[in-house]
Amino acid sequence: MAVGPRLQLKVGQQLVLTPQLQQAIKLLQMPNLELAGYLQQQAEINPFLDLAAPPGEVGFADETRATEGPASGYEEEAGVYAADAGLDGNGMIEGADAPLDADFEDTVFDDAPSDRAGAGWETASGARRRDPFDEEGPALENLAERTQDLRTHLLAQLPHVVSDQRARFLAERLVDLVDDRGYLTADLAALAEELGVAEDELEALRRRLTALEPTGVFARSLGECLALQLAERNRLDPAMEALLAHLDLLARRDFPRLKKLCGVDEEDLREMIREIRSLDPQPGLQFGAATAEPVVPDVIVRPLPKGGYGVELNEASLPRLIVDRRYYAEVRTHARSRAEKRFLSQCWSEANWLIRALDQRARTILNVATAIVRRQENFFRIGVAGLRPMTLKDVAEEIGMHESTVSRVTSQRFMATPRGVVSFKAFFTTAISTTSGEATLSAASVRARIRALIENEDPKRVLSDDQIVKLLKKEGIDVARRTVAKYREAMGIPSSVERRRMKKFELT
Repeated sequence: MAVGPRLQLKVGQQLVLTPQLQQAIKLLQMPNLELAGYLQQQAEINPFLDLAAPPGEVGFADETRATEGPASGYEEEAGVYAADAGLDGNGMIEGADAPLDADFEDTVFDDAPSDRAGAGWETASGARRRDPFDEEGPALENLAERTQDLRTHLLAQLPHVVSDQRARFLAERLVDLVDDRGYLTADLAALAEELGVAEDELEALRRRLTALEPTGVFARSLGECLALQLAERNRLDPAMEALLAHLDLLARRDFPRLKKLCGVDEEDLREMIREIRSLDPQPGLQFGAATAEPVVPDVIVRPLPKGGYGVELNEASLPRLIVDRRYYAEVRTHARSRAEKRFLSQCWSEANWLIRALDQRARTILNVATAIVRRQENFFRIGVAGLRPMTLKDVAEEIGMHESTVSRVTSQRFMATPRGVVSFKAFFTTAISTTSGEATLSAASVRARIRALIENEDPKRVLSDDQIVKLLKKEGIDVARRTVAKYREAMGIPSSVERRRMKKFELT
């Protein structure tokens, strides 16, 4: 058979991720804080882009534009992104002149301000608030309280415990090995070999350092940490030492064996347990705790006067981007060479594309959030028990997009609801079949029902997993015993044996 070159036609389809499509995908899955940083970078490299401040803040740029008129098409269009972008089936821009894929004709959601999807922080007056971090100094309400970390707190106390330089050096080394809880779990034998000292010397120094505040630091175990705190209260008697030596029995709530080992009656054991519960098992966590950052919702859900719920984007968290048309028109007339014209044309195209991509991002998020609220309306009325089973495919089919697009939208996003700030992902739960064979219950609602049954059980008749299964079947919920056990363990609820011991001890 002869081998040689030849021409052959082949027809096929291939999905090509253009740079614009890749940018749109990246923008869609960005949280608002990350998006603000990305837009700041784009504004630095593109002369026709500019970031505006949140509504109500006053700046020189906006004062100038207020007197001279709008500075961009974005502002001229009443504060919304360019309205000539369209969405294809995957939530991506389909064409420059195609309409956006956003239809909110449902009567329940008519009042949702969908046209404000990309409005950002535009205000009619153009006025601004003072930047809380400008040259005049930060506003006090925006400063988080600075707490002293554990290491600094311990080092400040060392002069009261150690005096000579050698002991001070070793003590500082031990302080560095204390974890956030206040425990010293490092291998002292290895440390002694590393430092060239005797292990007994390090152990003796560690015991001296246990006198530092907060009481319980430098402990090697939970029992020692609690013992240090009890000794400070003068409550470390032989019975309490026996209880600390058998904390595993206390965790299992094996109170009969504890009474026998400690040599006390039920009243004394109950008092000892109350004393243990009043202690701090992790004393180091009260120093240098990380400041809890509040979750900024991307979407706000509000009840409507005539029923139903309205959905809108949280404009306060959206960065606002401006395309300066006047500047583009001015510099274009001064471009002489072909390279200059090509550069200006490229920057102008990228600026307009970014505006359309941001508009599409906002509308896609609003579209997905609206579909979630519509399908999970019972949750906002009655709580977790009203959650319906829902998958990414259900939402994707309803809004006409791909599952991957819905997955990107729901990742790391939250909505503020009448029942608190809830993650988008929390609304997606698996289905649990009912006794009639219909999958109309969500796993979250079943877990909530199991918790309610256990919380309301008779202390003298603790429910076993099998009894919970029977009660659920009477309510039309068909689950297996192992499923009940799995949900119970996931919620941190002890078994019926442990609950029976605990409640029997509390009753006596």
